[in-house]
Amino acid sequence: MHDDKPGTGSEGATPGDGAEPSQVAAPRRVSSAELFAGSREIEIDHNGRRYQLRITQTGKLILTA
Repeated sequence: MHDDKPGTGSEGATPGDGAEPSQVAAPRRVSSAELFAGSREIEIDHNGRRYQLRITQTGKLILTA
């Protein structure tokens, strides 16, 4: 059975990295509805580059540079 509660298990920890599972922060989760706010495409600036994240007609996400 899979537990979706943040901070449980060893998410993000790799064997031998010395991190205790309780010390590893869970990744931030944002709903696509909140992220897109009614549009089908957003632009993301990352390291001086602009990326487009869009929702396809079949509901999948595509990230392009």
